[in-house]
Amino acid sequence: MLKIGHRGAKAHVTENTLASFEKALQMGCNAVELDVHVCATGELVVIHDFTVDRITNGSGEVHKLSLNELKALMVEGGHTIPTLDEVFDMVGKKSLVNIEMKGRHTAQPVSDFIERYVAEKGYAYTDFVVSSFQREELQNMSRINPNIPLGILTQASVTQAWEWADEFKAVALHPHYTLLTESNVTKAREAGYKIYTWTVNEPADIARCKALGVDGIISDYPERL
Repeated sequence: MLKIGHRGAKAHVTENTLASFEKALQMGCNAVELDVHVCATGELVVIHDFTVDRITNGSGEVHKLSLNELKALMVEGGHTIPTLDEVFDMVGKKSLVNIEMKGRHTAQPVSDFIERYVAEKGYAYTDFVVSSFQREELQNMSRINPNIPLGILTQASVTQAWEWADEFKAVALHPHYTLLTESNVTKAREAGYKIYTWTVNEPADIARCKALGVDGIISDYPERL
């Protein structure tokens, strides 16, 4: 089973920072989950929200700020906003990386990024999972590069995620843990889908997910997995 650090080790170090991903690896994660947006100058930056207001000393929409402007901001805890390249420089091939396409128009740059790592840096497509809640981004990614493993995120319906997974030839379903049942996990796995569930923090919920036989658990507390 994959032990997936949610935005790194979110419960211990500010989310989506290099230090948080490093902490997740130290805590035994064999996968990390992160969020990407495209900034105004075209780089992929690792941050969850559509604005910088919650976790930095600045304000504004990520897609309207240049990389230099984003780098000048101080993230809570004395960190900076990393680029996707910087995260991969640090994480390397130590873990699988789940890239969530959070911002709009992220499919093409994420595809370009993965293509570059496969062509130039010896990565395999299986070193990545690209997930999203957004139908448009999933659809674009499946069209641009069908080799990239897709995961369908859902907070509402495993059935709907399954329909999208069929349509976009995804490899995994990423349902919220409260949606999981013995029946839908079994059926999904029999259909060949991996189940990566999120964000599971309480020991009893983690134990239930493990008992259901999921393929990976995304948690803010990697040490509990």
